[in-house]
Amino acid sequence: IVKENSSSMKEFILLSLSDNQGVQKIYFVVFLLFYMLTVAGNLIVLTVTSSWHLNSPMYFFLCHLSFIDICYSSVTAPQMISGFLVENNTISFAGCIGQLFGVHFFGCTEIFILTAMAYDRYVAICRPLHYPALMSRRLCGRMVGVSWVGGFLHSTLQTLPIALLPFCGPNKVAHYFCDVHPLLHLACANTRAEGLAAVANSGVISLSCFLILVTSYVVILVSLRGQTLAGWHKALSTCGSHITVVFLFFGPTTFVYIRPSSDLSEDRTVAVFYTLITPMLNPLIYTLRNGEVKGAVRKLCRRKV
Repeated sequence: IVKENSSSMKEFILLSLSDNQGVQKIYFVVFLLFYMLTVAGNLIVLTVTSSWHLNSPMYFFLCHLSFIDICYSSVTAPQMISGFLVENNTISFAGCIGQLFGVHFFGCTEIFILTAMAYDRYVAICRPLHYPALMSRRLCGRMVGVSWVGGFLHSTLQTLPIALLPFCGPNKVAHYFCDVHPLLHLACANTRAEGLAAVANSGVISLSCFLILVTSYVVILVSLRGQTLAGWHKALSTCGSHITVVFLFFGPTTFVYIRPSSDLSEDRTVAVFYTLITPMLNPLIYTLRNGEVKGAVRKLCRRKV
């Protein structure tokens, strides 16, 4: 598929976040720092949560989330950062399709992992006595496996129709990475069906998982009626970090994919949040609000020193 289409369109030009050369140099420094913090922070969390004494389901899911965040930001950030230093930020047709696949694969897998983490928090708070039985290691493994498989299927369904489209006209992608809506604008064919399918696929997954997550937290809050202030504090500290991550990730994602896109420059700005900002903030949010993780990080730092 890629070989056949690449004969008519060998490469694409990705647009930058700004046309101003001075602003681009500032963006280069800022986003390079963001990307370095993303990789370093998630590597620390990945190392800490994979240790033997942090063996609860929450840390099992957090370990996978950190690995996904590293991969997710690495699919888009290096290409974007290098583009700030060149006049034309080009990417091959095969590379563009690969980037499209990677963005949706890791992005959708993260959505499913966050949903699994919400279920884990629900069981931990609402059914604490049954928690060890309900959240067994086998169930956690299956939930993570389903998340990866679901992400792969979603990404395949998103990427394959785009790869089959003919591209023969302009090659400037109105985005800093290859995504569905910008590529549909460049195809030399009627892409209405593909656009609706993309909204139905990505948009419905984002919105439905977001509603499931919100519902789970409403149920948790309702179940806390009659609890003491200490009980409320413990429950909110347990799931507060997860709520923060959910709104930071799902808000921009749902905004971009729930509707047929008409303003690609607006989508380009919003996409920065879920491709780079949220993966960078995840380690800080989970570390700062979790005593066990903070303690493990301090031990790790002392050993390194």
